[in-house]
Amino acid sequence: MEAGMKKARQVMEETDIERETRSEGGFAKTEARLPTHTGSRWNIPLMDNMFSFLGGHNPMAKDMNLREEEVWLLDNTAYRPVHVYPHDAQPYQAQFVAAFFRKNTGKDVSKAVANIADEIGLGKDDGVSRPDAEKTIAERLQPFVQTIAPARSVRVKFPDASIHKLGPGGRSAVSDQTFAFTKDHQDGESATIPAVPAEATPHGPMLTHFAAPEGWLVVSDIDDTIKITMTPSPIGILRSTFVSEPTPIAGMPELYAQVTQSLKPTWFYLSASPYNLYPFLRKFLHTYYTPGTIILRDASWMDLGGFLASLTQGTEAYKRSRIEKIHTWLPKRKVLCIGDSTQSDPEAYGDICRLYPGWVKAVFIRKVTDVAEMNATDKNTDKRFEKAFRDVPRDTWRTFEDPNELYKAVASLKGT
Repeated sequence: MEAGMKKARQVMEETDIERETRSEGGFAKTEARLPTHTGSRWNIPLMDNMFSFLGGHNPMAKDMNLREEEVWLLDNTAYRPVHVYPHDAQPYQAQFVAAFFRKNTGKDVSKAVANIADEIGLGKDDGVSRPDAEKTIAERLQPFVQTIAPARSVRVKFPDASIHKLGPGGRSAVSDQTFAFTKDHQDGESATIPAVPAEATPHGPMLTHFAAPEGWLVVSDIDDTIKITMTPSPIGILRSTFVSEPTPIAGMPELYAQVTQSLKPTWFYLSASPYNLYPFLRKFLHTYYTPGTIILRDASWMDLGGFLASLTQGTEAYKRSRIEKIHTWLPKRKVLCIGDSTQSDPEAYGDICRLYPGWVKAVFIRKVTDVAEMNATDKNTDKRFEKAFRDVPRDTWRTFEDPNELYKAVASLKGT
């Protein structure tokens, strides 16, 4: 039921641009050929399944079993709530998200692997070894097929050595709580928050970034803004996600290093990719870009069927809602938004500029011209961008094709 409601909401929030993208790219046909359910709730203990509807108020919840379960701790950003009395500094607080899974589940993925391999045409004059590629697909499929573990909790150690319990997770086995820090921290500081014991987290500890009320923050898209994904193409998405080595957009790592040096911002990487890809994208970002908080779309775990729709349907409404949440945390920060023309980044950023006048100081939109599916659309036209940024000061936003075009623009922001 929950998964059905999410999909229905995505359809309702689909914009004309998103509808055009999906139609031109043949997304519906590709989605129909992908396996829908890659896991089953029958693998979850009955009592855990039943009481998971109670979420954090579950009286039957248990601590996770280290022999059978694991947890992902998602990086976050701590902020000081802005009070009506500005002289009264508030302690830092942050949203803590944890996702719980059962170990050694979802191993039989041969059918799904073969399905994806066939869909993207592996081995057909592309120089790719099908056995090697299928091994990569199987590894990257694991977060889509692994059985979730609802009604579980884990303890973590804060920088002051205090112990806090995260969880229990609800129907999706994801817990979401807000905690305050008793120890003070400096703006720009980062702290490692491990699980207790540390071996509960296969992808390492949580990294918390501390952001004072004032300064700069960057909201950056991921797919086709800083990473090659080929979002307008369903086959391109499948290949870049499950087979290809994750590759940065040429020149963007160097540009982001310049942004970090000039503005010293706190970073939010906002993508419509589902949370299943968190380990994959976190490793990519830590390899090429300044670490920050990754905000991904709430996923339907154990279901590959909604993957492509997550990236292409209802993305404008989704991104707008997440940036609105960031505004509640850091309303006094100066904001730089960076995105691309494949999805609804211009429209979402334009909405935010109009909703919070003066908060966003600059918007950079990459015009994607190296994806064939973009050629037959008007996504790179001046008319599209002018409509997206209507009533937004013209000197606030700009488009670019080569990241080298932006160095002077970044330098000019330093003094604003």
